[in-house]
Amino acid sequence: MEFLQIASMGFLVVLLGTLFLFGELLVKVKGLFGLLGVAIMTFYFSYHLVDGGTGLWIVLLYVLGLILIIFDGKVTNDGNIALLGLVLMILGLAIPTPNFIYGALVTFGFLLGAFGSLLFLKVLPPRNLWSKMTLKERLTSDLGYNSMNESYRTLVGKKGRTITPFRPTGNIDIEGKNYSATSDGQWLEANVEIEVVSVDGTRIVVKKLINDKEEEPSEL
Repeated sequence: MEFLQIASMGFLVVLLGTLFLFGELLVKVKGLFGLLGVAIMTFYFSYHLVDGGTGLWIVLLYVLGLILIIFDGKVTNDGNIALLGLVLMILGLAIPTPNFIYGALVTFGFLLGAFGSLLFLKVLPPRNLWSKMTLKERLTSDLGYNSMNESYRTLVGKKGRTITPFRPTGNIDIEGKNYSATSDGQWLEANVEIEVVSVDGTRIVVKKLINDKEEEPSEL
């Protein structure tokens, strides 16, 4: 393990260990990446615990950071706890290093390995960590989702009246129900007859109805 005295070798070991550990969190490989990652990082910490004279607490710091990342991925799904976990893992790796350059290199190796593990997602089936935050599932109608409010779909072609002025948004009344709508750039006054021309999600687009009297030319 003497070669771990060299900062570049420490960088390489941390890079590979992080790559496989985070790969285990991101993709389904039946624990293979996890075993490789644990073995490599055990090798790293064993050297620093024995030859570096550092206490076991650095390992606990590293493990606590990893637990926080897993907790965030499975429970909170907002990334804040995971960020704290990353900081703890970096501290666990950098503190026992003999000098600043060594510490900076293992920190860089950790970050490179963490981001590099994302490449596994391109070739291997993903786990469901952070699924709420990343919205990996497509919200399609065949899965029971619909981007258009069903009650709004039936409004297309119906007539009503503006309740407020449109500049160019406002409220309308259709069959006794109030809706928020837009006139798509037209400015309308209140109490004007309108027709719903389209619905996009919850966005209702209306146009002013032209009465026959307004279309007839005035007689001289």
